[in-house]
Amino acid sequence: MADMDDLDKRFAELVSQIERKEQRQIKKEAAKEWSHLPRYRRQRRRRIVLAVASILVVAAGAVVVYRPGWVAPVGKALSSRFVETRENHRGPVPEETAPVAVTPEPVSPFEGSPAKDYAEGVKGITLPKARATGGLSREDVATALRHARKLLVAAHLDRKTLAGGRPTALVKLLPLEQREWFLKNLDNRKPKKGHFNTRYWVTSLAPKAAELATGVIKVNGRTKYVRFHEGGRTGVKVTTNYLFVYAVRRPGQTGQGERIIVHSIGELIAYREDGRLVLWPVSWNDGGVTGARCDVEDGFVHPYYDDSVPDKELAKATGAPVDPYTLDPESQDEDCTLASRV
Repeated sequence: MADMDDLDKRFAELVSQIERKEQRQIKKEAAKEWSHLPRYRRQRRRRIVLAVASILVVAAGAVVVYRPGWVAPVGKALSSRFVETRENHRGPVPEETAPVAVTPEPVSPFEGSPAKDYAEGVKGITLPKARATGGLSREDVATALRHARKLLVAAHLDRKTLAGGRPTALVKLLPLEQREWFLKNLDNRKPKKGHFNTRYWVTSLAPKAAELATGVIKVNGRTKYVRFHEGGRTGVKVTTNYLFVYAVRRPGQTGQGERIIVHSIGELIAYREDGRLVLWPVSWNDGGVTGARCDVEDGFVHPYYDDSVPDKELAKATGAPVDPYTLDPESQDEDCTLASRV
């Protein structure tokens, strides 16, 4: 206590040496400084000042801020006094005890699946280096590869088509001779022999049954090409093998939704005829869909939700479960097959 009393005495002597005019100036400057501080810092500093309960400390505090050289000899002891005072008046500090509102980071709907590491959208559609093949120039082969990519984008990434609309984006990419056949059989519920519902060439979510839960679509796969010679025509055959992974949910609902995996296998031949380059899709979007109902055959994707009614066709499946994230699964004879995951 003797040391503390001596400290107080020295402190009082120091403060008394400051002229009143300068003290007023110091207080004025201190108050001005406080007015610019954030509210919570002002409250904290005020709490410390009130605990000491001395107007001289306010002045001395200002001295420390603006004239540190004046109190250098007693700075260390003064700091100890403040620490002791805070310990004796310890209590909850509002800005330290108030709960902090933390918004949880949204979890990706692809978390926990291989799709998490897939590229997004068209970035996942990779093309090999074009070389002159089958009598076609390097430029022709490059054009065929780019056209295959455009077909994939139109069939699986076009938002109008995904929402169940008319697949105009794909139709524009078909040869004129093929467009009539495609449109004639679009949404054909009772196709004649030799024809089928061309809606199966694209990915379209069933209207009123599903919508995209996120704008992100994950894509993974490969594109290849080889020399093609058939029916007197020579060129290249481009094969596409891709997985498109979507997060879908019932319209108007919130949440991450369910994953749908579309395995798209396609074949495009390119050759020259009468001097023009012909780009002809032979087959498109084979491979199947995982996470969708098997007992609805209208060309649209009907997701199978956790609370959906039982799938009649699925009950008939007897084969071993397949991994839908495999680009080259073992051949299956059944139309509806079990999947090991989704």
